[in-house]
Amino acid sequence: MKELVVISGKGGTGKTSIVASLAALAERAVLADCDVDAADLHLVLEPKIIGRESFSGGKRARINLDRCIRCGKCAELCRFGAVRLESSDGFGALESALDAACDDCSYCKRSCSLRANSEIAEMVRASRSSDGLRYAIDPTACEGCGVCAWFCPANAIEFGPVVNGEWFISQTRCGPMVHAKLGVAEENSGKLVTTVRTEARNLADQHGLDLVIIDGSPGIGCPVIASITGASLVLIVTEPTLSGKHDMERVTELTRRFEIPAMVCVNKWDLNPQIADEIEALAGEQGVQTAGRVRYDRAVTQAQIRRMSVVEHQADGCAEDIRSVWSAVRTALGMAEAPSSQ
Repeated sequence: MKELVVISGKGGTGKTSIVASLAALAERAVLADCDVDAADLHLVLEPKIIGRESFSGGKRARINLDRCIRCGKCAELCRFGAVRLESSDGFGALESALDAACDDCSYCKRSCSLRANSEIAEMVRASRSSDGLRYAIDPTACEGCGVCAWFCPANAIEFGPVVNGEWFISQTRCGPMVHAKLGVAEENSGKLVTTVRTEARNLADQHGLDLVIIDGSPGIGCPVIASITGASLVLIVTEPTLSGKHDMERVTELTRRFEIPAMVCVNKWDLNPQIADEIEALAGEQGVQTAGRVRYDRAVTQAQIRRMSVVEHQADGCAEDIRSVWSAVRTALGMAEAPSSQ
């Protein structure tokens, strides 16, 4: 089984548009959208979801109020400010309680911008009744480190798995597709990418398909590393700008570090032919083969409006260039040309 991963050093290079066209040209392949932080391949391929699963990539703390003795140890140790003192009516009511108890000494403003640590709690207890006040975990701020649970003297903090997002198995006109959605402000995108890739390979085995086409994330972070590790070939899509050149160089360094064969495609090359030449020359110096160039074409926008890849929309223009890129990629993967449908 071959795995082709399409990535870019920066967003906006046209990576996903090219992936959609490659999916249409491949005919028999499993698709995987591993850009889980900002997935958009579905906007072109219109997948019909046939299965969905929750994704849990980490843990989160939760205070058991029946056990909590309100000692404030958790708030004292949490370096992320995720442990907050609240009233039974929520954080807003606590603000009112603090304002009512305040002697305007400005100590809290100088020492704690969150006004939520154990010393502030002591101030409230000293000036007013502490009845109705309790500690709670802010789920957005909690990083899942587990320090609060480890040091809680009353074992009042539960530290368990949390749902960070969902992944889906869908059917598209170009073949089966695995994609995912990471929740707002959630972490562990690399683990979700690994899940998507694993399920895509399983799907390929089930359907007897020998190619997985992966739409990776831009950049060089964890989701990109999880997308390319162990891949058969990486296609780097870049654009003829100075930032595109710089970020392409970073990505090629990443593929070289992981010893993964790579090719580069300069999208919209005719907007700056000089930079396009420099990018291809730089790629050659780094041992990266050029898969081809794709011209700027307004037909890409027209195709996207119709929720189509550009090779489905037209036969000439940039669609012709993408077909040439696909031919070079197939050769690099060692795959035979598909029989003509005509």
